[in-house]
Amino acid sequence: MIGLFLQVLDFALPILFMIFLGLVGTAVLVELGLMQKFSRLTSPIFAHTNLPETCSSAFLVSIGSTVAANSMLLQEKENGCLDDREVTLCAIMNSTPAYVRELFTYQVPIVLPALGLAVGGFYAFVFIFTAIFKIVAVAVASKLLLKGNSCKPQESKFNGKVSLKTAVQRAVRKEFKVFLKIARVYLIATTIVFFLREQGAFDIFSVLPLAELFKIPPEAIVPLTSYVASPILGISLLGPMIHAGEITQLQAMIVLMLGSMFMLPIFALRSQIPKKVAIFGPRLGFRIVAYSTGMSILIRFVILMGLLGLAP
Repeated sequence: MIGLFLQVLDFALPILFMIFLGLVGTAVLVELGLMQKFSRLTSPIFAHTNLPETCSSAFLVSIGSTVAANSMLLQEKENGCLDDREVTLCAIMNSTPAYVRELFTYQVPIVLPALGLAVGGFYAFVFIFTAIFKIVAVAVASKLLLKGNSCKPQESKFNGKVSLKTAVQRAVRKEFKVFLKIARVYLIATTIVFFLREQGAFDIFSVLPLAELFKIPPEAIVPLTSYVASPILGISLLGPMIHAGEITQLQAMIVLMLGSMFMLPIFALRSQIPKKVAIFGPRLGFRIVAYSTGMSILIRFVILMGLLGLAP
């Protein structure tokens, strides 16, 4: 049990640190009166939606940190500025800049050299297409579900210019109790996930029974199952097989899509659910993860069906 707790701390402390920075950083921007100015930079993206201006500000923050952006949504929800539907759509929107960041930190330096231009480029395209699909889906959903909200990023209740030191002090004082609440929930949720993993609960996502159904050659089983556990490991094993001609580029694409479909629920259980539940609470956190992960799986399923249609 002590070993499990140490694993949880090793995994959770860096993330909790980022959550704390997100809460305080957003509060500092509010104290300095910068949040409304920032929201204008992303207004073209939100011009054809019914999402409030505060979501535009959070989206801008998400370019640097998704956790910080979601922390901002939490603050606006607690201030009565956003309802559950608006928070859900804004949180899904906040997840999209991460795909662009991964393009330069993961796809280009790791995936393209390992898988080659064709397969690696296809994999990168799926990521970017997922981001575009989510943005369009949120825009359409906002038009159908929301009537419009004039809520703007909150302003500091203090008048006059505020020094950076004073803004930080006020932010820490205001957000510390919120952070303690989030940290408690996140540690509990992460401990449960780690315990379930040790008990083999995630083994239900085995891809072996479906490998033959999806025309996966026997030699691709190892990189496929490895991908579900670790995408980088699966890609590292798949790359040499492509270059050696052991599997075709089309088969490699099928492996990547099938592996992604099984990896995404595990990733959601292990990482996304603890984060979202800690920030937004169980009901809203689960809803956001379910919708966002469901969109990603749907895209991969559709692409997988298209690839299978091309397979001999």
